[in-house]
Amino acid sequence: MGTLRDLQYALQEKIEELRQRDALIDELELELDQKDELIQRLQNELDKYRSVIRPATAQVQAHGLVLQPDQHRSKRQAISAEPTACDISALSHVTLPFYTKSPESRELIKEAILDNDFMKNLELSQIQEIVDCMYPVDYGMEACIIKEGDVGSLVFVMEEGKVEVTKEGMKLCTMGPGKVFGELAILYNCTRTATVRSE
Repeated sequence: MGTLRDLQYALQEKIEELRQRDALIDELELELDQKDELIQRLQNELDKYRSVIRPATAQVQAHGLVLQPDQHRSKRQAISAEPTACDISALSHVTLPFYTKSPESRELIKEAILDNDFMKNLELSQIQEIVDCMYPVDYGMEACIIKEGDVGSLVFVMEEGKVEVTKEGMKLCTMGPGKVFGELAILYNCTRTATVRSE
């Protein structure tokens, strides 16, 4: 049997081993939390991309262009979203409208754009032009601001109030101030992917 000193030494080693395990568990729990946050962010982005792809898929199926299980899609070499019938040099002479707004409104619009996954990577000069061009519009209760399937040419930033977003009659979410909506139809040159009504 060991001496008291040997037992104390063994106890100290076990305590130190437990401390190291506790530190490792804390580290792994933190890493797990970070991965959970990353999964949630990626899931949100995936949901946004799906909301753009589903209408296009539905259009393809409606026209009978569905691939059979034994068929394989060929890879595309490139996709371009730039206009084909537009002379870029003609755009240099276009003067964009400017609407006066309070510093608070300007900041709210800018922050909403920077918070939007589809618009946050625009250059600051482009964001500034968008802020300058935006103008206020008031909607009453339960007004239809955007209708799914319509052609759209406006992007909205909510300054106050709430809107309900639905797709194919199913509620997706409710949005409040400081959110951009209607950008998908503009960025992807597609019809409106959801209906937005004021609450």
